Amino acid sequence: MFGYITIAPAGLSKDRQDRYRAMYCGLCRTLGKRFGPTGQMTLSYDITFLYLLLSSLYEPEEQQGKERCLPHPVHLHPYVYSVPADYCCDMNIALAYHKCMDDWQDDKSPVGRAEAALLQKGYDQVAARYPEKCRAIEACLKELRQLEKCGTATLDAAANASAKMLGIVCRYQEDMWADELEQLGQALGRFIYLMDAYDDLPADKRKKRFNPLNSYEAREDYEAFIKESLTMLIGECTEIFEALPLVQDMDILRNILYAGCWTRYEQLQHKKSKNVPASSTNRKEDGA
Repeated sequence: MFGYITIAPAGLSKDRQDRYRAMYCGLCRTLGKRFGPTGQMTLSYDITFLYLLLSSLYEPEEQQGKERCLPHPVHLHPYVYSVPADYCCDMNIALAYHKCMDDWQDDKSPVGRAEAALLQKGYDQVAARYPEKCRAIEACLKELRQLEKCGTATLDAAANASAKMLGIVCRYQEDMWADELEQLGQALGRFIYLMDAYDDLPADKRKKRFNPLNSYEAREDYEAFIKESLTMLIGECTEIFEALPLVQDMDILRNILYAGCWTRYEQLQHKKSKNVPASSTNRKEDGA
C-alpha cells in the first residue's frame, strides 16, 4: 500500500489525534479477527481514510472499547468499530495482496512472493465475498502492468488505470452515494499514483524500471509541473468530498485531504533542498 493519505498531526488537537488512532486501531483489530496477525501487518493509512469517510457518510452505530494487543502489549488503547470496518479490511487485504504480487512480478522479489503467499487464503475469502470487485481490481492492475511493460505509457493513461482501481474500492455499496464515492476514489487514485511515481523516480532510474515521469524530469519546469498537477488532482478530490453531507470527523478528513496528503511531498522537498549545492543557492540569491 502507499500510505500517503494520512493526517498532519500538528493540525489536530490531541483528542482528535486520539480519535484517528482509535479508528486505525479499530481496523487493526478487525483485520486480526478476520485475517489474523498477517492481515494486521497490511493495514494502511489510505484505508483508514476510507473508514473515516464511510463512517462519516453513513453514520453507523459504533462500538468503542479498550484493549491490549501484540504491538501495544503494556497499555490499554481505545478502538472504534463499526460495520464499514469489515468492508475496509477486506479491500485492504485485496490491495495488499496485489501489491505483493506486483512486487514479485516487477522485481522478482522473493519477499513479495512470500508475503503474497501468506495473504493468499485471506484474499481468496475476500474474492468469494466480492467477486466482481476483485475481478475489476485485477483487470485494472493487468491494464496498468501492460501499460508499464510497453515502456511508452503516458502519465495520464497509467494514472487513470490506477484511479479506476481505487474508485472501485471506494464504491462501498450500490446506493445514492455510489457514483460520488467512486469519483472521489478515482481522483484520489490519480493523486496517489502521481505522488508515488514522483517518490519512486530516483529508485526507478537506478533500477532501470518504468516510471511515467522519466520523460518529464528533463523539463525546466518539472518541479512546478509536479506541484501544479498534484494540486489539481487533490483539488478534484476535495471538490467531490465537500459536496458530500459529512459532519462526523469532518475536521480529521479535511486535515488529511488539505494537509496530511502533502506530508511525503514536503519531506521530499526538504530532502532536495538539503542536497542543493551551496554554490547553486548563492547563484540564485545573487540573481534575485
